[in-house]
Amino acid sequence: MKVNWLPGAHQRHSPHYNERPAGCAPSLLVVHCISLPAGQYGGTYIDDLFMGTLDCQAHPSFDSLQGVRVSAHCLIRRDGVVIQYVPFDKRAWHAGVSEFAGRDNCNDFSIGVELEGTDTTSYTEAQYQALAQLTIWLQQQLPQLTRERIVGHSDIAPGRKHDPGVAFDWDKYFALIR
Repeated sequence: MKVNWLPGAHQRHSPHYNERPAGCAPSLLVVHCISLPAGQYGGTYIDDLFMGTLDCQAHPSFDSLQGVRVSAHCLIRRDGVVIQYVPFDKRAWHAGVSEFAGRDNCNDFSIGVELEGTDTTSYTEAQYQALAQLTIWLQQQLPQLTRERIVGHSDIAPGRKHDPGVAFDWDKYFALIR
């Protein structure tokens, strides 16, 4: 990978990452969604979660997040602002128990991008545009990130995860990155 930080992205350095296994370059892009609390946008809770500073007393739905260590390479806010938390050559902790094309532990070989949203709420035009720009840039750095190697979290953890969900317009997104 030529560049580990996306030019123009806001940079935050999450402590929740580690090295990829030796010889394991990113070759999969995983699209997720997140909102904290569910369905509420803006604020600092997602950032706090990825930075390991979330006050789990701040909302009843955060009880299950106590001690959770999670991150993504990037978050795309509703207004299209991109925040990068982990360098692309490092392993972010976004996929959990996962498998793609017979290979498990997708964190080892994937880049995780979170869209601020829910799996049932439409994403914004600004998010599609930012995701498309990010994807095109990543594909220039990593030609192995073909359309067939761009998936949703639900594709690598079926039954366990549903994001980015029915609200995500894959046709629109793929048309933007053609």
